Amino acid sequence: MSARVPDAHPRPFATSRLPASPSPFAPVRSFAIVVPARNEELLIAQCLTALGLARSSTEASFAELGAPCPHISITLVVDNSVDDTARIARTFPGVDVLELDRSNVGVSRALGVAHALRSLRPQLLHTAWIANTDADSAVPSNWITSQLALAAAGADVVIGTVRPDFADLTDAQVARWRETHTPGTANGHVHGANLGVRASVYVAAGAFDSLAEHEDVDLVARLRSLGARIVASADAEVLTSGRQQGRTPGGYAGYLRNNLLGEPAPSR
Repeated sequence: MSARVPDAHPRPFATSRLPASPSPFAPVRSFAIVVPARNEELLIAQCLTALGLARSSTEASFAELGAPCPHISITLVVDNSVDDTARIARTFPGVDVLELDRSNVGVSRALGVAHALRSLRPQLLHTAWIANTDADSAVPSNWITSQLALAAAGADVVIGTVRPDFADLTDAQVARWRETHTPGTANGHVHGANLGVRASVYVAAGAFDSLAEHEDVDLVARLRSLGARIVASADAEVLTSGRQQGRTPGGYAGYLRNNLLGEPAPSR
């Protein structure tokens, strides 16, 4: 499915407290995956293939249990791309492709979420989950089931870990990464490439703001101020590009550039 969305940023009304929910352990019936993309023709197929495998794995797990699987949707928001990102994405069945021209990741994420939740009645927002990743990233097969399990245990927000693709780094950079990161340990850092939030809590916080970068950190800060139950997890680490020149001035590419010895990565 493909559509061009209006050049707007629908921001739900933010409140000063979390909305009342029938239960903090309300089962998730709708699982909305949202991915912003800009000029990602080299990596978008890997991203969408991984998401498709995670969706298939989840459906198989629920079928084995004889339980109804949540509805899983994938929305890709292609923002101001001049390459073949959108065309490639349209070859993947079951992916909604939206296009806009804002060059703003906060707007892209917000519009993607609004599209994914468009048919959901407000009283059912507590049964919907929003899972965020990036177009230069590949989620593991247990990514969806991990977030569903944490949501069932009472989490409002899941902050997951990421790891750069070592093929994009020098040996010295990989060594530096290993020195500062313990495998299987949740460090609590916020990454848009691995972030989940219950829809009712997301709406209460006012959605992603129209920021050119760090929109994920901004959202989690507002969620924390509302008293959301935030869980850091390393159970489903996301593999992300190790490039050090990203689509925003800072972001994860800037982190890698500034922290891994300042040594340039090999060209791909």
